[in-house]
Parts: sequence; structure tokens; C-alpha cells
Amino acid sequence: MQALNQYLAQTLKQQRKAKGWSLDRAAKETGVSKAMLGQIERSESSPTVATLWKIAGGFHLSLSTFLEPPASSFEETLIRDSAELRHQPASDQMLVAPLFPFEPQFAFELFELTLLPGYERLADPHEKGVTEHVIVTDGEMELLVDGQWLALKKGAAVRFAADKPHGYRNLHKAPAVFHSLIHYR
Repeated sequence: MQALNQYLAQTLKQQRKAKGWSLDRAAKETGVSKAMLGQIERSESSPTVATLWKIAGGFHLSLSTFLEPPASSFEETLIRDSAELRHQPASDQMLVAPLFPFEPQFAFELFELTLLPGYERLADPHEKGVTEHVIVTDGEMELLVDGQWLALKKGAAVRFAADKPHGYRNLHKAPAVFHSLIHYR
């Protein structure tokens, strides 16, 4: 967790400086308070996944940009193990395994996400034209799409426009695991 917080802190600071933004400007662009951004940059705070998404959206970057560096080469076979990658990158009840972080030549990122019992998150819209593909691999969950919660069981697959409000929740007693492929235009 400490290594993840340090990577997040360094990446946030680098991205902000690359844009020439002050903390005030970054707060305005992301909707995350200046105080919180400063705490993240100093590795003093572990933000929620929702906050990480706000930061990524405000910078017009993928979520995985703030979780780990991209693979060094896309020409090589890349083998990833979700059990080794799975961690709790934020202070909320979601486990994240960035199976394939965003790389511009592919224009997508793929996550394995685990919603612990009782977890609910309403997500802000992504950039215009972003689509998300959700495939439930274990358990049961609900997905908010077009203003309605859809009950999904293992094996269910949904593609939706992620540039609209959407959400995820697990009202069951067991974790729900799904793959989320987010495609950027």
C-alpha cells in the first residue's frame, strides 16, 4: 500500500507539473479539494476510488495512469496474474487488479474489480465517447446504467456508454468480482 501511495503521489505531482497547473488549478479541473490533492502528493492520504477517478478525469487520463506505470513494450507477450496484482488502492471497499493498464496504441485498460459486501459507488461520467464493458466472473452485483440498477450474476456481460452517470454495488454477503474493460476514443 505504501508503494502504491508513493507512486500515486509522484505521478500526480508529475502530471500536474507537466500541465503547469498549481494545486488550485488541479482542484478546479478535478473537483477534488486542494487540501486533498496536497495530501495525496505528500503520501499522507489514501483517496477513494471515486476520488482517483475524479483526478484521472480532470487530467484527461486513464485511471491506471495513477495506479502503475504502463508495460515497457507492447510487442512482447505480457502475462499478468490478478492474484498478484489485486490490491486495495483506496480507502473504500473495492479491490483492484490492473490487468492491462492503459496504453495509447490499444486505447483501453482492463481491470479485475472486486466489490466487497455492502459496497456502492456512483461514478461520474467519463470523457465523451468512452465505453465500458463489464463481465461478472464471480458472485452477484448490480450495475447502474441509464438510471436503472441491473442485477447481474456470474457470466453476465454488459457494454454501456460510460460518458453518462453509472454505478456499481454489491448488496450480497459474498464479494462480487468482475472485469471492466474501459475503451477510450
